[in-house]
Amino acid sequence: MRMINTLPAAPTRPAEAHKGTFGRVLVIGGSRGMSGAPSLAGLGALRGGAGLVYVAVPSEILPIVAAIEPSYLTIPLATDEEHGCLSTDGFNGLRTACDGKDAIALGPGLGTSRGVAAIVISLFTEVRQPMVVDADALNVLAASGGVGSPTPNAAGPRILTPHPGEFARLIGSDIATVQSQRAKLAAEFAVTHGVIVLLKGKDTIITDGDRVAINRTGNSGMATGGSGDVLTGLIAALLAQGMPAFEAAQLGAHLHGLAGDLAAAELSQPGMIASDLPMFLAQAWRRFLG
Repeated sequence: MRMINTLPAAPTRPAEAHKGTFGRVLVIGGSRGMSGAPSLAGLGALRGGAGLVYVAVPSEILPIVAAIEPSYLTIPLATDEEHGCLSTDGFNGLRTACDGKDAIALGPGLGTSRGVAAIVISLFTEVRQPMVVDADALNVLAASGGVGSPTPNAAGPRILTPHPGEFARLIGSDIATVQSQRAKLAAEFAVTHGVIVLLKGKDTIITDGDRVAINRTGNSGMATGGSGDVLTGLIAALLAQGMPAFEAAQLGAHLHGLAGDLAAAELSQPGMIASDLPMFLAQAWRRFLG
C-alpha cells in the first residue's frame, strides 16, 4: 500500500459560479424516531459547500426534517406504516429523486426493514452517481451480502464509512480483530469489493486498497450520536463538487475532525454535540483554506 501524507486541494469556487456549479446532493434516510440523522447529513452537505441539498425521507417525518433547516429541500417518500421507514411503494419516486443529482448519501437513520433492504441493495448496485454509504445502509449490506463478491457490480464509485462495529459485521469478524488490524483489513476489503473504505475511529483509515491515508484530526468529544451523519453529508458535498472518491473521503475526514477540534476548544469535549459540528465546519474551512 502507498501511504498518502498530503491532503488534496479543495474544490475550486469560481467567482462567476451559481448554485448549480457546486453540485446537487441527495440524502436518503430517516425513519420514525430517527429524523435527526438525515437532517444532520443534510447540514453536513450544506456546510461542505454543495450548491443544492435534497433530503429524501419517509413522509411521516418530513415536517420534522423540514423544520430543522430551511436551507435544504425535502422530498417526501412513501412510508412503511408498520416500521415507520421507507416503503418499496415509493421506490419509483426515489429513483426519480436520484435523477440530476451529482452525489448520493445513503443510510442515516434509514432502518433495516425488508423493504429498506431491497431499496438499499438496488440503489447500491444501480445508481451511477458516486455514493456515500453509511449507518443502516451498511447494516443492510452486511446482513444481505449486498456489497457483493469480488466484483460488486456497482454502477458508480462507492465510499463506505463504517465504525468498527459496522465494519466487523461487513467482514464477518469482531471489533477486537478489526481494531488490531485496521489498515490491513480495510485495504483488503476495499480492493476485494472495489470500494473506498473510511474506517472511523481514532486515526481514521481511508483506503482504496492501493492508497491509504490516516486522518489525525478529531477527538473523543465527537464520540456522540450524529457525528457520523455530518461526515456522510460532508463527503457527499465534496463528491458533488467533482472531487474523486478517495480524495473526497480524505478531505472530508480531515475537515470533520478539524471541526471537532475547533468545537472542543470552545465548548469542551464533554459538552460537544453533533449539531455543533456543521457550524464549526465553517471555521474548519477557513482554517484549511488559510
